Amino acid sequence: MVKGIEDKIFNTIVYVLLALSGASVVFPLMYVLSVSVTPVGEVLKNGGFILIPRSVTFTAYAKLLSDSVLVQSIGVTVFITVVGTVLNLILTALTAYPLSSKQLPGRKAFLFLIVFTLIFNGGIIPTYITVKSVGLLDSAWAMILPNVIWSFNVLVMKSFFENLPDELFDAANIDGAGDVRVLWQIVLPLSMPVMMTVGLFYMVGHWNEFFQAIMYVTDRTLFPLQVVVRDILMQSQQPLDSAENIVPTQTMQMASVVLASLPIILVYPFIQRKFTKGLLLGAVKG
Repeated sequence: MVKGIEDKIFNTIVYVLLALSGASVVFPLMYVLSVSVTPVGEVLKNGGFILIPRSVTFTAYAKLLSDSVLVQSIGVTVFITVVGTVLNLILTALTAYPLSSKQLPGRKAFLFLIVFTLIFNGGIIPTYITVKSVGLLDSAWAMILPNVIWSFNVLVMKSFFENLPDELFDAANIDGAGDVRVLWQIVLPLSMPVMMTVGLFYMVGHWNEFFQAIMYVTDRTLFPLQVVVRDILMQSQQPLDSAENIVPTQTMQMASVVLASLPIILVYPFIQRKFTKGLLLGAVKG
């Protein structure tokens, strides 16, 4: 089919907008990465703006990784990300699976309560009092258990389960399989797209944990990575005594941002296909 002039103009506009959108995303990443591996002298010579460094140094990364506080914060973040994501997926699946059955007594009431929490919540002070009353303050569990189930993810997973063929469940019931066996051997193996989608949501949330940490944790040994990165970035607001102190305000700042973002950036390409499929299939039915 021969494209008309209108189609060519439209496609050109679309390509230009996509290119600009891509550049707006790639440019900040290149800037942060370039400054993090550029010697301090070159950063100062260029007024703090470096896009393509002439020389490369990993001094900032070596200094950051030699800091016991940062290394310890990485361990805390890895713990809450791994343990938290596993608990999130288990409890979300156990909540979404029975709700996907239309024969569940009181199903509409449960769904109403779940949707209600998407609009209203208890607030910061009641939540803090609850966390304190159960003894979770100053513990890693304070950054895991308060948000162990996200209502939105329950609805996404429930919708995915509803799209599974009914014939599978009928055949399993004929063979005498119980609900637990059906969930473990049939539903979950077929639900990898939505499990990886929801798992990515949870994983990113835990890796970027900040608010709950500053709310419930005062022990610096339990600070996650994002809180420590915040402290590093705030050093730029303090007076500089010498040229040596410029390292934390420039290259170390950017290196800390790279260290905090790199794991998620590396993981996402491997699950992008299943992420998109799970998100679309989970939104077909309400």
